[in-house]
Amino acid sequence: MDEPVREVRSPRLRIEADREAVERDLSRLVLTLVELVRQLVERQSVRRMEEGDLSDEQVEVLGMTLMRLEDAMTELCERFGLSPSDLNLDLGPLGTLLPEEDRRER
Repeated sequence: MDEPVREVRSPRLRIEADREAVERDLSRLVLTLVELVRQLVERQSVRRMEEGDLSDEQVEVLGMTLMRLEDAMTELCERFGLSPSDLNLDLGPLGTLLPEEDRRER
């Protein structure tokens, strides 16, 4: 007679993580994504401005908004102890996430 098959469960793996390190890494990831979107919006804005798609008022409002966002990013980086270069993730063979010319110390 066949014995019933017993399912063997391995003990759950637990990751010992430093809470501060996890918070810093998560903050780094979120700020990296925000910086990537900020740079894309900035490039799109410059392209539209160069093509004449924006009124003078729109250019002024957009310029002020982008400057405020950059200031906010600088503040957040300082708050979490990150530099702008910390936000440029290395994607291995693909290179870095953010273009070289946009990596500047603020």
